[in-house]
Amino acid sequence: MDRIHYDDLPQAARQAVEIQTGRIKGARTTGGGINSGVAAVLDGEGGPVFVKGIPREHPQAVSQAREVAVAPYLPAACPRLLWHLEAGGWVLLGYEVIDGRHADYTDSGDLVLVLTALRELQEVTAPDVPELKRAEQRWTAYADEGTAGLFAGTALLHTDWAPHNVLIGDGRAHLIDWAWPTQGAGFIDPHVLAVRLMEAGHSAGDAVTWVRRIMSWREAGRAELDAFSVTSMRMWREIADNDPQPWKVTMAGCAAELRAFLLASSWAR
Repeated sequence: MDRIHYDDLPQAARQAVEIQTGRIKGARTTGGGINSGVAAVLDGEGGPVFVKGIPREHPQAVSQAREVAVAPYLPAACPRLLWHLEAGGWVLLGYEVIDGRHADYTDSGDLVLVLTALRELQEVTAPDVPELKRAEQRWTAYADEGTAGLFAGTALLHTDWAPHNVLIGDGRAHLIDWAWPTQGAGFIDPHVLAVRLMEAGHSAGDAVTWVRRIMSWREAGRAELDAFSVTSMRMWREIADNDPQPWKVTMAGCAAELRAFLLASSWAR
């Protein structure tokens, strides 16, 4: 999605934001992420605020509603949602500012912090809110017949562990951008993370060695891991076929490689 600067928002939207923040003394557009039409750190009278938003009529505007719905249930490592509003044809969310940098998945120190954040998240039971997707429904189109039920569970899943969705700061990893929260089996997030580690350059074996530190992966049955690895492979293949951007093609290759590794490795659980 093309990103604009905060100052390019309609006046009505900016006025509504200033009701929340006080007079804006400066705005800095941030990088990273692909789901926001505007993303900026604002220097307001009440302190800094991170604002992200999307046009109200955009097809992805529903992702903002999902973020708002799950915000009260997120663990402490996630930035707090301070307010949300709709004005000037835009839906805007204001978050506390995290002073940090995007995670480096080639850095073992960062990965230790990322896994700590994942463990903390896995202790959260998914809330009963209508905006939350269910894993067995979300991925059924890609699963082998009769296997989507293996993805069901009560865990709150992030499902998008791209490094730009993880900020390292204050000695911990902060999980941001909750565009795709899902209720499902706990092992799904470690699997999603493993594919992202491979995208960063890890081998399939190294990626699995990292995510095996998460209990939900170790406790998952072979059938569950096999079923989701097939599903992930098919999903990323379709994404890459429909829009062959280099990073999507890379993700499709990583998902296929992880699938092959899990098939060949009896210890991969």
